[in-house]
Amino acid sequence: MPMKGKRAKTPLSEEEQLLLYQQKLLAEEEMAKKKERLLNQFLKDKLAKEEHNSAVNLNKINTQWRTVLREVKARELLKDIEILSQTFERVVDCKDCVIKSLAKDLSEAEEQYAHALRSHLHNVDQLLALQRHRLSLLEESYNMELEALTKEFETERKTITDQHEKEIHYLQDVFRAMEQNYIDSEYESKLEFQSMWDDLKNKNLEEKHFLRLKLENIVEDLWRRFQDALKNYTEATEDRKMAFETLKVKDEKSSKEIEAQMKKIQKLQDAITISKGKIMIHSRESEEQNQYIRNDKELVLVQLHKLKAQRTQARAASQENLVKLTVESNATLKALRKIVDKGEKILKLAEVCRKFETEEEKVLPFYSSVLTPKEEIEHHPEELTEALAKVMVDYIGMENFWKRYNKVKLEQLSLQQRQAQLLEINGKLREMLKQYLDGISVSDEVLSQLNPLFIVNHRSNVPQPLSAPIAHTGDKQPPTTYNVIEAAHVISHIL
Repeated sequence: MPMKGKRAKTPLSEEEQLLLYQQKLLAEEEMAKKKERLLNQFLKDKLAKEEHNSAVNLNKINTQWRTVLREVKARELLKDIEILSQTFERVVDCKDCVIKSLAKDLSEAEEQYAHALRSHLHNVDQLLALQRHRLSLLEESYNMELEALTKEFETERKTITDQHEKEIHYLQDVFRAMEQNYIDSEYESKLEFQSMWDDLKNKNLEEKHFLRLKLENIVEDLWRRFQDALKNYTEATEDRKMAFETLKVKDEKSSKEIEAQMKKIQKLQDAITISKGKIMIHSRESEEQNQYIRNDKELVLVQLHKLKAQRTQARAASQENLVKLTVESNATLKALRKIVDKGEKILKLAEVCRKFETEEEKVLPFYSSVLTPKEEIEHHPEELTEALAKVMVDYIGMENFWKRYNKVKLEQLSLQQRQAQLLEINGKLREMLKQYLDGISVSDEVLSQLNPLFIVNHRSNVPQPLSAPIAHTGDKQPPTTYNVIEAAHVISHIL
C-alpha cells in the first residue's frame, strides 16, 4: 500500500501535462460548441414560432378586412347593377334594330361573295395548273441531275478504290520480294563467312600441330646429339671439335629452318589478318546493304502511309460530298414542300376570296389599264437593262395575277378609309346616344357633368352667358332665350 501511494504522488512529465492541457482545451471547445448549437436551435425554434404566429395573425386580419371590403363592394355593385340593368334594356332595343338591318346587308353581301368566289376559284385553278406543270418539270430536271451526280460519284469512287487496291497489292508484292532477297543474301553471306572461318581455323590448327611435332622431333634429335657430343667430348677433344663443327653447321641449318618456319607462320598470320579484314569489309558491306534495304523499307512504309492518308482523305472528301449532296437534296425537298404548302394555302385563300367577288369581277376578272398612253410612257422607262428584261420575261405570265392583286390592294385601302369614316361617324353617334341616355337617366356621373335637361327651381347647371352692359338705367332689357333640342329627336332623324 505505501508503494502505491508513492507512485500516485510522483509528478507528471511535461508531455503528460501537455496532453492533459490539450484534452481540457478540447473538452472546453466541445462544451462551447454544444452550447452554441443549443442556443442556435433555441433561437431558430423561437423565430419559427414567431413567424408562424405572425402569419396566423396576418391571415386573421386579412380575412376580417376582406369581409368588410366584400360588404362595401357588394353594396356598390348592387347599386351599379340596378343602374346598368336600366341602361342595358334601352341599349338592347337599339341594338336589335341595328342587328336586323345588318342581317339584311349580310345576306346580300354573302350572295355577292359566293358569285365572286366562283370566278376567283376558276382563275386560281388555272394558276395552280400552270404551277403544278412547272413544279413537275423542275422535279424531273432535279431527279435527272441527281441521278447523273450519283452515277458519276459511284464510278469515280469505284475507280479510286480499284486503283488503291492495285497499288496496295503492288506495294505488298514489292515489300515481300525485297524481304525475300534480303533474307537470301543475308543467309548466303552468313554461310560464306562461316565456311571461310572454319577453313582458316582448320588450316591454322593443322599447321600449328605440324610445326609443333616437327619442332619436338628436332629438339629431341638435338638433345640426343647433344648427349652424344658430350660423350664424345669426354672421350676426345678432337672428336668434340669435329662434332662441334658439325653441330654448328646443323645449328645454322636448324636456325634457317626455324626462320623459314617463322616466316611461314608470319605469312599465315598475315593471311589471317587479311581474311579478317575481308570479313570485316564484307560485314560492313552487308551492313550497308542492310541499311540501304532498311531505308528503302522505311521509304516504302512512308509511301504506304501517305497512300493510306490519301485514301482516308479521299474517303472523307467523298463522305463530305455525299453529306453535302444529301443536305442539299433535303433542303431542296423542304423548299419544294414549302412551295407546295404555299400553293395549297393560296388555293384555300382563293376559295375564301372567291366568295367576296362582285358580279363585275366575275364577268371581267382582268380589268384593262385606266392610264392614258402619255401616262404609260411616263411610267415605263425608255431603256431597260438586260438583267431587268430577263426578269420581266420570266414574270410575263403573272401580269394578270398582279393586276388582280393590285386591284384587291386598292380596294383594301379604300375599305380601310371607309372603315375610318364609319368609325368616326359611329363615335359621333355614340356621343349623341350618351347625351340622350344621360338626359333621360339620373346618376352621380350625370349630376356631376353639365346637363341642359337637368333643371331644379327653374335653373339649369349649364353656365349662363354674361348679360350685356345696361345702357340706360330706366330701360329694362328683355331676358335672353335659348333653343334646346333633345338628343332623342336628333337620333330619330339621323337613324
